[in-house]
Amino acid sequence: MKKYIPLIGLLALLAIPSCSRNDELSLEDINALTPAGVKEILEKTVSKPWRGEDFVPGRVAGTWNSDMNQDPKSFNILIAQQDSVTAGVVTAMQDYLLDYDPLTREWKPRCVSFEIITDEAADTLDVIYTLRDDLYWSYYGSDRKIKVTSDDVIFWYNEIDGDPAFQSSGYYQQFLTMTDGSEAHIDIEKIDDRRFAFHFPRIVAEPLLATNGEIAPRAAYQEAKRERGVQGVMDLFGVNTDPKNIPSMGKWFLTEYTAGQRLVYKRNPDYWDRDTNGNAIPYYEEEIVRIIPDENTQFLLFKEGETETYSPRPEDLDELVNKANADYTMYHDEGALGASFWTFNQNPKNKDSPQYEWFTKKEFRQAMSRLLNRDRIISQVYRGLALPKLGLFPEPNRYYDPAIILQYTYSPEGAEKLLASIGIKRDSAGIMRDEKNRAIEFNLTIRSESTIMNDIASIITDELSKVGIKINIRVLDFQKIVEQMFNTFDWESLIMGLSGSQIFPSQGSNVWASNGNLHMWYPQQESPATDWEARIDYLYNEGAFTVDPVRAKIYWDEFQGILLEQCPLIYLVRPRSFTALRNRWDQSNVYFDSLNGFETNHIFLRP
Repeated sequence: MKKYIPLIGLLALLAIPSCSRNDELSLEDINALTPAGVKEILEKTVSKPWRGEDFVPGRVAGTWNSDMNQDPKSFNILIAQQDSVTAGVVTAMQDYLLDYDPLTREWKPRCVSFEIITDEAADTLDVIYTLRDDLYWSYYGSDRKIKVTSDDVIFWYNEIDGDPAFQSSGYYQQFLTMTDGSEAHIDIEKIDDRRFAFHFPRIVAEPLLATNGEIAPRAAYQEAKRERGVQGVMDLFGVNTDPKNIPSMGKWFLTEYTAGQRLVYKRNPDYWDRDTNGNAIPYYEEEIVRIIPDENTQFLLFKEGETETYSPRPEDLDELVNKANADYTMYHDEGALGASFWTFNQNPKNKDSPQYEWFTKKEFRQAMSRLLNRDRIISQVYRGLALPKLGLFPEPNRYYDPAIILQYTYSPEGAEKLLASIGIKRDSAGIMRDEKNRAIEFNLTIRSESTIMNDIASIITDELSKVGIKINIRVLDFQKIVEQMFNTFDWESLIMGLSGSQIFPSQGSNVWASNGNLHMWYPQQESPATDWEARIDYLYNEGAFTVDPVRAKIYWDEFQGILLEQCPLIYLVRPRSFTALRNRWDQSNVYFDSLNGFETNHIFLRP
């Protein structure tokens, strides 16, 4: 089961492997990308989605060897909200309040039990949480234990997420729009050391989603804020911190970090989640994570037996799938639920630029969607193992409707008609120009660490050049991209991905709401800049507040339709993922699917 957090908070390019930009396909390669060829690959790999099976008890033993492609920026929970690598490291030492089972669409206790109390007459709602009695902050190699209490949750909610100075992704989730248009706050109250309550000023459809946040070590962050304010909190648990001084209430202790080389985790024997034999999960005693930026080296390490898993690039599949007497099993999922997207800067800070004039016209954005050749991306980047992303909500979303899909699919002729409708046409030399005779040219920013985005950006550049539009690819470090998005706003267009896959329609309050800090194309608006954004604000709020699914569907249908018509985010493709796993591990508890990802939390060594 997944631990769904209440909003889309982490900026991250989806880490789907691809062939390198220089890995050109021959005609023979392209002809091999037929449904039959894809079917053959799928038949030689294992499909094992989790469908609610119980996990069998295992045995405690072994070392798990893995790799990651870059160093974390910090070991700080707040920094993790803006850096996926940091988040992956920090999550091992954390836990969330609740689990969500996307199969049954039910919330289940994790670190807390819960009670929802609704007062329909007053149109208010309370969620009362009770922490488990066996949760501790502890330190590796020490007998020191600190009880996890309500104060840990309340401090983070009020003093970090609730303080706008921190620009936390959780800030926007704390406010509701009332029926009169005013904003009201979801307050948190301490009942006792184990119990706390969230008081909603209005009944909402998913109160547990809105409150399923992190549990953070209050003592450390509170002291840092008291002594040095915002900067003190941001500097806490930097990469120079001795990991043994970082408290954990999760599955793992981080015990070693050597920059550019490796991280080492040790199993937390006091972790609350236990099997039927009383053993804490996970079963392997340590994990060694090597920092390997080069994908070819990662592949080589797996082939030499030095790592436990490998997620192959499409060009690696044939070798791995057809290897005789392989000492690993290859799994595949059904295809990603989410996708990266292409977006355009509509921030009026750039209003004097020609790009702003173009980007703020929906016909221009629709034309760009018409020029996005998803079939070519699927063939050349993913070698046939992907699907176009044409809808907003994925299938597991209660309000998914296969009829609500993007209408502006690949058609260069259609793109030229849309551009002509706003005065943009080709000149005698074939260069696309606007009514002021300015050549249509803009930058496309991608993340430097991602070869897949190089591939996709090259295809976009080529397709647009065919109609006389020039694209300049700008390759930047991820932190520079974050700086541009949150502070300077001096970008033109970019390809980006967000964590989360919109399983719940109300996920993404800081993305879809016009005042959200991740309202990508023009964040933190004081009031909606356009009529359609005002309508999205209204539909988002009404949908989130409507408990009756029949009535709510009316709001969410229109919500999806407007976003697919306006094209503020143009989604790319949904790749299939593959993972190879060493056979030295018992695979009874191993599952792989697009809902829950690669489930190895209960894996154990074969006897």
